[in-house]
Amino acid sequence: MPSITREEVAHLARLARIELSDDELDHLAPQLDQIITLVGQVSQVAADDIPPTSHALPLTNVMRADETVPCLTPEQALSGAPAVEEQRFRVPRILEED
Repeated sequence: MPSITREEVAHLARLARIELSDDELDHLAPQLDQIITLVGQVSQVAADDIPPTSHALPLTNVMRADETVPCLTPEQALSGAPAVEEQRFRVPRILEED
């Protein structure tokens, strides 16, 4: 299997618009080469009778059912607010308007 060269890593970095120093290129080239080699080994081991999965264990939904329940009226929700304006919480302005 061909190895990833420093120039190929530099080319990929340019395509991804990532600026890499010479030291980073020297460090990343062998790492990317090892990753690609390991992915190739996994591909060789994968058997046709094993279905692809995203998780090692089956996932189950642990959320409760969505049920409608009574909620607060606007008056109840605003009853503890320090300031109210037109049935809304009044807060200090933080942005200037043009």
